Amino acid sequence: MGKNGALNGEGTLNVAVIGAGPAGYYTAEALTGTERPVNVDIIDRLPTPFGLIRAGVAPDHQSIKNVSRRYEATNQRDNVRFVGNLSLGRDITLAELRDLYDAVVLATGAGKDRPLGIEGEDLRGVIGSGAFVGWYNAHPDYKDLEPDLRVASVAVIGNGNVAIDVARVLAKTASEMATSDLADHAAGRIHGAPIRDIYILGRRGPLEASFTPKELGELNQLENCVALVDGTQLPDASIDSSLSGAAKKNMAAMRAMATNSPDAKPVRLHLQFYRRPMAILGDKCVCGIRLEETKVEDGKCVGTGVTEVLPAGLVVPCIGYRTSPIPDVPYSERYGHFENESGRIADGLYCVGWAKRGPTGTIGTNKPDGVEVAQEILGEVHPSGKSGRAGLDQIVQERDLHIVTFQTWKKIEAREEAGATAGAPRKKLVDVSEMVRIAES
Repeated sequence: MGKNGALNGEGTLNVAVIGAGPAGYYTAEALTGTERPVNVDIIDRLPTPFGLIRAGVAPDHQSIKNVSRRYEATNQRDNVRFVGNLSLGRDITLAELRDLYDAVVLATGAGKDRPLGIEGEDLRGVIGSGAFVGWYNAHPDYKDLEPDLRVASVAVIGNGNVAIDVARVLAKTASEMATSDLADHAAGRIHGAPIRDIYILGRRGPLEASFTPKELGELNQLENCVALVDGTQLPDASIDSSLSGAAKKNMAAMRAMATNSPDAKPVRLHLQFYRRPMAILGDKCVCGIRLEETKVEDGKCVGTGVTEVLPAGLVVPCIGYRTSPIPDVPYSERYGHFENESGRIADGLYCVGWAKRGPTGTIGTNKPDGVEVAQEILGEVHPSGKSGRAGLDQIVQERDLHIVTFQTWKKIEAREEAGATAGAPRKKLVDVSEMVRIAES
């Protein structure tokens, strides 16, 4: 049979993909997009599919989430199945999955915040971006985070789009977020917060920042918040004509911010460059951050020895993520992902996406990545007669596990959409047991 269904029998290749985010779905799409008979089970520990599309993309960037329609189309293939609420380690082991499937693909992403590695990062009020973004995006793991936002000043560490997302979500008004799917528990705290200053801090200069023009430009359009840049930190305007398209747009946006008045709006968002965090200050709770002035020499960031203390009641490091290790899977502590060669870890075991290459690239970067690993599997793994889906279903039944399929996930989605306020796409549920109960109703 072709793209719409695999043959059942010894000639069918059975593949398990662990992780229902973009990398997992692009891999499943590529595996089942040929005439080869392949069955793919996409397994996720949460009852909800789509990974960071649901829990990582900013709630006010709904257009980016539309890519999930493509993943829905993949789920319509009868040789692709979503198996939600099935946790590796808790419900089933990797060894068991490798016994059931001809190939197992780890598409587990990078869910752990990379540590700052400085004094004070364990103080209350220091929250990594993975946790903080998960909290305002209604990720079940972080629903009880309860950050104290009764602060006047926030420091966001990092010069990428995640830092911009965090700052923007904190700066936007309730009316600006009305068409988003910001978690209810986060909306109450954010919109009632007395925040007056938000700092985005980068170790290097504006030319090295990895903002994209669209995200950076949004900071100059906020209803209640003015974006500010110290013009003395910007390079001479004579270089602008030699910059690439994205860099040129970014520089234009920052030059515009340098002309803004700090008194123009009630909240100020400061983009500060050449500042390296040295220590987070406070007794039990954070009260400030010590920064060292830096400069870039021969492409390297070096300290000048000049320091300052920035008052802050909340610090959100946005400096990258690490994949969570899995027992008996080779892992690179240095790079924070599984050790692999072009996605291959061992015979019948692969990785893809951030679990393969670290937290780099965009959502679309995962497509060629998934295609590459799928081609490897199709080229070197042969059907062995393993039980695959039938064997997994037997374990699920024997252990009385409550899995969520794509069809029953649609019940959860319908409930979220029905609960949305006017203009909002959905009211996200955050309790796993409630979601499973709705799926089984």
